[in-house]
Amino acid sequence: MKNINIKNDAGLLVLAIRLVIGWTYFSAFWRRTILANKLDPEVAGYIGEKFNHFLPNALGIKPIIQYLVENPDMLWLNMVIFTIIEGIVGLFIIFGLFTRIMSIGVFFLAMGILLGSGWIGTTCLDEWQIGVLGIATGFVLFLTGSGTYSLDNYLIKNNFSITKKNWFAWLASGILPIKDTIFPKVVLIGSLFILGMTLMTNQVFHGGLWGTLHNKSVKPTLEITQGKIKNNILSFDIFRTEGVDVYGSWTIAIELFDAQKNTIFKYNQKDLASFKKENISNYYIAKIKPAKHSLIIPLGAKATLRFKKDILNTLSKGIYTVKITDISGAYWEHKISKD
Repeated sequence: MKNINIKNDAGLLVLAIRLVIGWTYFSAFWRRTILANKLDPEVAGYIGEKFNHFLPNALGIKPIIQYLVENPDMLWLNMVIFTIIEGIVGLFIIFGLFTRIMSIGVFFLAMGILLGSGWIGTTCLDEWQIGVLGIATGFVLFLTGSGTYSLDNYLIKNNFSITKKNWFAWLASGILPIKDTIFPKVVLIGSLFILGMTLMTNQVFHGGLWGTLHNKSVKPTLEITQGKIKNNILSFDIFRTEGVDVYGSWTIAIELFDAQKNTIFKYNQKDLASFKKENISNYYIAKIKPAKHSLIIPLGAKATLRFKKDILNTLSKGIYTVKITDISGAYWEHKISKD
């Protein structure tokens, strides 16, 4: 480090990137533990519910997310561990201590954000941009290490014995022990891989390269499945897969029609606001529940709804239709066959 021209000190040149990306991750720890208690499952704003929002359109890691939101204790433990890791990685990056191994942490944390929530963003591609830029900056920080203003540099300048170890340059800072003939290829291959991830996820999540450009965060979408009528009970599963993540979809009407479009029964806004919770079986940590003026369905929430009506006993065999109407005017229908 002493022999490097200060203007060619790559670690120094990326100081602004290091400080900003470090604070980006450390601030997550700061927000959840110091500014607010977002690790308490009983408090509004619990980080586990936000994690549940990722579920419907996550890429590659969807089974992991589903397992965690189906097991609240494991979800809480993982949110605590995840938050601690973000805090450590961010703080070490800010101070430039063991920069390279921490940059690998940045890379994988950003990859998790990208694959889990890269589809979310109402006014722009928020989470996708955070993810791809985090991956790119993590890779750059691994290549450069930290420069003049860092604890890694302090250890090197003062000849601490740890800096003489073969692994120090790989995990901290200094000249990477990669042959000059190979190094450009490492940079090129890594950069092309990250560009490929960027283009691929941009297309998968948003149609950003060809076809129809789309944003799954703008309008709510509900999936209705497993519909059945047995004796005097109508039941079906409802799963909210798209729409804004910071508030729910407000269901103001649920209706059942026969094949001739005659109304069998209808639950209006007032009925749904007083809908009994025992008739809602939630699958995940984000819960469908009655609110003041409607039935609220958060992003990523899935539940079985049950409606007990004596008139269902009198229905003949045939095809019936469940219709769910959102306060926006959007509605979804599902065909049910009664045998």
